[in-house]
Amino acid sequence: VLAKKWVLTMIATTVVVGSVVGALALRHQPAGRITEFSMPKPGSAPIMITGGPDGNLWFTEAAGRRIGRITLSGDITEFPLPTGIGPYGITAGPDGNLWFAEYDSNQIGRITPTGTVTEFAIPTPNSQPVWIVAGPDKNLWFTEANGNKIGRITLDGTINEFPIPTPASRPLVMAAGPDGNLWFVQNNSNQIGRMTPNGIFKEFPVPTFGSGLIGIGDGPDGNLWFTESDSNKMGRITPTGGITEFAVSGPTRGFEHQLAIGPDGNLWFIEYTADKIGRMTPTGTLTEFSVPTPNSIPSGIVAAPDGNLWFTERDGNKIGKITTGN
Repeated sequence: VLAKKWVLTMIATTVVVGSVVGALALRHQPAGRITEFSMPKPGSAPIMITGGPDGNLWFTEAAGRRIGRITLSGDITEFPLPTGIGPYGITAGPDGNLWFAEYDSNQIGRITPTGTVTEFAIPTPNSQPVWIVAGPDKNLWFTEANGNKIGRITLDGTINEFPIPTPASRPLVMAAGPDGNLWFVQNNSNQIGRMTPNGIFKEFPVPTFGSGLIGIGDGPDGNLWFTESDSNKMGRITPTGGITEFAVSGPTRGFEHQLAIGPDGNLWFIEYTADKIGRMTPTGTLTEFSVPTPNSIPSGIVAAPDGNLWFTERDGNKIGKITTGN
């Protein structure tokens, strides 16, 4: 009887140890391993992506006129927009909902985790809202590429707009900085803009002329990082405005709008013309990972609760997941 109990104990121990080892193997995968999930409908063009309050990932479908949701196991659900056209930037709001910019229909949208959509018209006609972020004041802030303004929308849908000092600067991506201000790239004027929540602007010229500023996001080092698509560089700006640029060797990568801080403490971003996901350390060391689907045009990227980065493939019509090695 004792021998039988000893054998059963050994079997149980082996199963537990095996489970732990298996779990560790799943969690500690090498960096750069990519898994892709196909969209349910063709031609959806998933474009930007964010983490939701429900633990899932939410994304915009630029051509599908829908908001999509994907679970960490890869199950996709789509929600059609009542009137919205060209949804682009998307973010989680402080109210537990998702908020997004409707570039072509001049509206800001809000969707609950259960899929109820409400849309709010922007006062300036044809303003072309691109990006939206949750601000330090518990409101949502967005850029107006054609309107040359920064907009603020309260949780009840009230909109105020703030004109940017430089005319026709074409603001694109915005980030809530570590200093409590809003930071954004000005594509036409080649400047990084900073705006306080009460509407005071400061603009910082980027040293490289015609750099093609596209994206900006918080970095792992307490600074803001931005992409220069035309000059093939990554830039870093301190909260006081000091700019450092890092050249990326080789052919132009076509950097995209979104940047994400990975659980490994590095900055992750998209190279859409090269079909690659890039990783840069705070000191400027670059590593690249190729997306399996050719001509997929990866577009948005975000860090997820599972310790991976998730990204969209606009032309590949897929959602991708890449491991960080953490």
